Parts: sequence; structure tokens; C-alpha cells
Amino acid sequence: MTRNTRNTRIARIRRTVAGIATVAIGLFAAPATAQQAASIVVASTTSTEQSGLFGHILPQFKQATGIDVKVVALGTGQALDVGRRGDADVVFVHDAAAEQKFVDEGHGIEHRKVMYNDFVLIGPKDDPAATKGKDITGALQKLAAANASFVSRGDKSGTHAAELRYWKAAAVDNKGAGYKECGCGMGPALNMAASSGAYVLADRGTWLSFKNRADLAVLVEGDKRLFNQYGVMVVNPERHPHVKQAEARKFVEWVVSPAGQEAIAAYKIEGEQLFFPNAGQ
Repeated sequence: MTRNTRNTRIARIRRTVAGIATVAIGLFAAPATAQQAASIVVASTTSTEQSGLFGHILPQFKQATGIDVKVVALGTGQALDVGRRGDADVVFVHDAAAEQKFVDEGHGIEHRKVMYNDFVLIGPKDDPAATKGKDITGALQKLAAANASFVSRGDKSGTHAAELRYWKAAAVDNKGAGYKECGCGMGPALNMAASSGAYVLADRGTWLSFKNRADLAVLVEGDKRLFNQYGVMVVNPERHPHVKQAEARKFVEWVVSPAGQEAIAAYKIEGEQLFFPNAGQ
């Protein structure tokens, strides 16, 4: 065997050994990579996303658990539909009646209270319909009588469901010529109200984070009927076996734990707290 032939064979052997080592390293590293890439999908309301709450608490959840969270922000009704289809692992919304129906129909498990804030009626500072005060039903009656411009989300969200309850409680069938449904999220609805000088029902969290206020102000607040409870649940893995049950449970357990509740309470805008944890109540 010549020296050149021997060197060529040695080089081939070295390349083969290197290739085997690379494959072995990849096989051993795969579980660690998969663990690092653990993630879940949370279908939630636009208020938790647009208020900035998730931007505040999710990095803390990731640090505590190593789990990434992808948020699909929709109206509550749409978020629950995402859960019904099995396109999310967790649902985090704010419509107690719709949430209970979701659970009763077998779509959700581990249903827990998380936090609350309140709804507020927003409108022009000069309040042409004279709604200002603490009575939401009285305010809506005045809006209807005055044919005042009112932007409704009209999107089957938790806020839209609450708005419809208030109209019903006010015994108002004809909401007036100024009533318009946008079929949009809370941020766009507020933008429409700001640009047109209209009234709008909003959750306080999104309002506090909203920057394009123009001439708008809070006109009705403090009515106990404006209480806004948020709940969280795991999408039922018996309905959808691909649901990441272990990771989803960790998310629910964390947001109702002392660490998660403290993170929620700590989120403030200009010193004002947006959400109030009440998992233990």
C-alpha cells in the first residue's frame, strides 16, 4: 500500500467517525432542545393583551417554568370558540356565564378565578347626553333618548356581552340612531370613539393603557354591576388529545399561585393598578 493510498483511507475513516459523532450528539441533544422549546397557546381577550398585562407577566412565567406562551387575542366569545376547536391549550377570558357553559359542555377543565377589574363608560368630556355618575343603566337610557353616538364592539367579546346585559337591565330596546357596532377589539373601538366623539363601554385596563384619548374621559364608574371578573381554564384533553395538558396546567397553577398573583397586582400604568388578583376568593 502506497503512502498516498494509506493517507486517503485514514482521512475517510476520520470523516466517518466525525459523522457518527455528530449524529450521536444530535440524538442526545434532541430531548434538551425539545424541553427548551416547550410552548403553549393561550386564547385570551384583547383586554389582557392590549392593556400590556401579558407583556408584564409572561416573561416571569417563562423564567419560572421555561415554557413559552403564544397569545391569541380575540373577543371572549371567539377565544372560547378557539378552545372548542382545540386550537389552544388554555383559555383566559372574562364572561362568567359563557365560561361556565364552556365547562358544562365538557370543553374546559381546571376552571379558576384569576383577577378582576371593572368596566367604565367613556365619552366626550363635555358629556352632551349628561350620563356622568355611577348608574350605568340610567346612563344608557339617556344615550338612547338622545340618539347619542355610541360605539359597540359588536364582536361577542366579554365586554360586548356585558354591554348587552346593561342595555337589557336598562329596558332599552331601541338604542338610538347613534348606536353603531364595529365588530372590532377594544383598542379599535376606543380609537373610533376618540375620532368621532362617541361614547363607548370599555374595560378599565385597556382604557388606562390607551394613548389616543383625544377628548374622551371616564364618565360612569363605581356601579357594582360594572364588576369584571376574569377566569382561566385548561382546554379539555379528553376532547382534544393533542392539548399540552402538563404545560397548560402549569400556566393555570402559576397565574393563581402567590407568584402569579403578585405579578398581576404589580402591573401598573402611571401608578394605577389595572387588575386585582382574587384567585383565593
